[in-house]
Amino acid sequence: MLMSWLITEDPWWTYAVRGALTYLGLLVLMRLAGKRAFGDLSAFDVILLALVGGTLRTAVIGHDASVTSAFVGVTSMLATDKALGWLSARSERFNRLIEGYPVHIVRNGRRVREAMRSANLPDAALDRALHAAGRESEEAVDQGRLEPNGKITFIMRE
Repeated sequence: MLMSWLITEDPWWTYAVRGALTYLGLLVLMRLAGKRAFGDLSAFDVILLALVGGTLRTAVIGHDASVTSAFVGVTSMLATDKALGWLSARSERFNRLIEGYPVHIVRNGRRVREAMRSANLPDAALDRALHAAGRESEEAVDQGRLEPNGKITFIMRE
């Protein structure tokens, strides 16, 4: 009985390759979804994460019910993440390809509407970030940026 939990349906390396390819595919999809996809997790984002995780399980291990295939798949995703982090730390060009660039959403105390629209950033989200920074409006902000990780940062005027 215990051995059936450990024996995989396919060779172990297929789960490693599928895990790595699934990770890279999801990374591409997240970049296409935009910076705000998971910058501030809402209830909708948590639901989406759960659905994505459940859906991708099949892509990584298929119908295999063994514990081994799950651990091989997860290990390959962690190794892929570590490799991309290592490469990103050593190559600015690669890092920008993976992470993207910040978007200026406030300049000289004024909202950059076109940039906010292209980033799908509603006024309410910028207002929440301003309030979190202790500001009522953007008038005292020299620069406001939507960072590649989805967070909003501000540089205040002197």
